[in-house]
Amino acid sequence: MIPRYTLPEMGRLWSEQHKLAQWTEVEALVVEAWEDAGVAPKGSGEAVRSAQPVDLAAWKERERVTHHDVAAFVDLLASSSGSPWVHYGLTSSDVLDTAQATVLRDAADILIEKIATLFRVAKRRAFEHRDTTMVGRTHGMWAEPTTFGLKLATWGFELERDHARMTNAREAVAVGKISGAVGTYSQAPPSIEAYVCERLGLGIEPASSQITHRDRHAELIQAIALTGASIERFATEIRHLQRSELGEAQEPFQPGQKGSSAMPHKRNPILSERMVGLARVLRGYATTALENVSLWHERDISHSSAERVILPDACATLDYMLATFTKVVEGLIVKPDRMQANLDATRGLVFSQSVLLALVDAGLARDDAYRIVQRDSTRAWDENLHLRDVLASDPDVPLDTEGIVACFDPARYLRNTGVVFDRLEALEI
Repeated sequence: MIPRYTLPEMGRLWSEQHKLAQWTEVEALVVEAWEDAGVAPKGSGEAVRSAQPVDLAAWKERERVTHHDVAAFVDLLASSSGSPWVHYGLTSSDVLDTAQATVLRDAADILIEKIATLFRVAKRRAFEHRDTTMVGRTHGMWAEPTTFGLKLATWGFELERDHARMTNAREAVAVGKISGAVGTYSQAPPSIEAYVCERLGLGIEPASSQITHRDRHAELIQAIALTGASIERFATEIRHLQRSELGEAQEPFQPGQKGSSAMPHKRNPILSERMVGLARVLRGYATTALENVSLWHERDISHSSAERVILPDACATLDYMLATFTKVVEGLIVKPDRMQANLDATRGLVFSQSVLLALVDAGLARDDAYRIVQRDSTRAWDENLHLRDVLASDPDVPLDTEGIVACFDPARYLRNTGVVFDRLEALEI
């Protein structure tokens, strides 16, 4: 994680101080469980919980000797608590994976709430612009009229799916294990695991080998990467609409902001571009998470080094993206006049399907009608004419003036779009 893209709440969650606190909590709960089972003396758990917190610098120094972060931690916690019950019956992954599950769960909760916030902003702005007519584009070319609200509605529905995926992934990753070196409960019975996981609010990995299995972590990172891809799609749309030739929408531009060190006129879509770049990073993390699923036998630690990077970074990166892009959508400058001007600049070409169907309704074979409209559209394009005027002068077009004009009404294209907004209105997360 780099400070530029790390927000305070998520940063604290992934800090090493918080990690050591969670490790300590797991260790204390295990001792309490032994105490509850009548193995450890009364007060043993409290002795661990109230011990002097493991010092971060001392832990690092000890790790330079042990070359094992959990072993170093256990040495210091056992010393500060004076308890022989620290780490009793445990293997490192019991502590690591169970503590990490609480962090991943809490990180997912932050992301889930921020997806919901972005959804609500996109939904509100979709209704704000449900009737803001603009050119639809496919392949980067003029297509048919649509509205900016419909464009934003697709964002809302996609964010709802992102929210559902993240919620499911949160449940999948929120599991712990206290089952020992190869998952056989050889040194600690399942009751210890049940005690610890219940108090941490975690589920239990039903067959853990030595670890909680990494398909769970991969599912979370896939959900993170997919949400990043959604933001990338939305941001790419803003980048296109902000291009000088279109000028239909624009990122918020703050007082004192500079778009270029050399060209004072510039207002670049830098935040949207940043979203695209960070989405690429998340996709790379998703690949690594998938590769971490396959480990040797009961486990190895090929996943460990990668997870130290990808898990905190993926969570922090998406957290930043959601917060930043919510501000972009909230403050997005929409220019209906420019949208209408660009629609008018098509010289009626985007209404070609209405003309085609009107000719079919007038009795022409579809292919004949298609070729007439294609020919007249080409002439309108090449000679800078309005398609309506070209059609009116074409003797092969069996439509009167009223019939031709009716084909160029945008309302003809948008009359059934209310169903989309009815669906969006009913959607709540």
